[in-house]
This record gives sequence, structure tokens and C-alpha cells, in this order.
Amino acid sequence: MTDDETFMARAIALSEHTSLVESAGGAFGAVIVRDGQIVGEGANRVVAENDPTWHAEMAAIRDACRKEGNFKLHGATLYTSAEPCPMCMAAAYWAGISRIFYASTNEDALKHGNFDDSMIYEEIRKPAGERKIPIRQIMRAEAIEVWERYEAKADRVPY
Repeated sequence: MTDDETFMARAIALSEHTSLVESAGGAFGAVIVRDGQIVGEGANRVVAENDPTWHAEMAAIRDACRKEGNFKLHGATLYTSAEPCPMCMAAAYWAGISRIFYASTNEDALKHGNFDDSMIYEEIRKPAGERKIPIRQIMRAEAIEVWERYEAKADRVPY
């Protein structure tokens, strides 16, 4: 078994435990690896925590960042038991993940678990005014005032 397969097997084992043993959420598990070592793990706990953002990849990224003491994971690889949803994919970009391996596809999650992200992919492609959730800008000037103060902050941490 290759290292990649070993790490993916761990992600799949996490997915099995969270979904079939704990009944905490869907069959999703993830690990983050840097320099051949697991630095973060996560499993889907949406149901257990009543938190729609508690996806395996998000939990693994949070765990790795906390352990590494950094909000960037450059050089790290994400192994996930299923193809990342839009939220988790965005989080991987924001965290600076270098590579992603996934096992099952979005189609597999739909077929076997009724997990369907197609509406989100469609909504993201639409102009803001055409999305199902109404979105309207208000109080821009007040928000910009805070942004300007943030921009001038001498001890601001860039990211």
C-alpha cells in the first residue's frame, strides 16, 4: 500500500466511524498530511453538532491549523473520502492546501446518500441578483470605514 493509499484509508475509516458507528453525519472523513505525517483529521458531524458547516474537510483544516499554529497549510495534502463540496473546496484554497486526493465522487454521494450539491454549483454561477437567496447591499460607507482602519492597522497580519 502506498502512502497515499494509507492516508486515504484513514480518511475512509473516519467516514465509516462517523456515519455508521456514531451516526454523527454523512460518510465523510478527511486527513491533512504534511511531510508524511498526519497533522489534522476530521469527520462529518453535521447531525451531531447541528452545524451545517461541520464537514470532514473543514474539521480537518481547523484541526491542522490549530496544531500547526498557522492559518495556512502550504505544502499540505488533503485526503478526503469524498469529492469536496463547494464550501470545503473554497476552504482548501483559503488554507493554501497544495494537493487534494478524494475517493468517492459527488455522483456517488448523491446515489448512495442523497447528498446533492448541484443547486449550489448552479447558484454560484449566477449573478448575485438572480440567486435563490435574495442578496442586497446596504451600509457600504460604514463598512468601508472599518476596512480603511483595518488597512491602516500597523500590526495587521496579512493573509
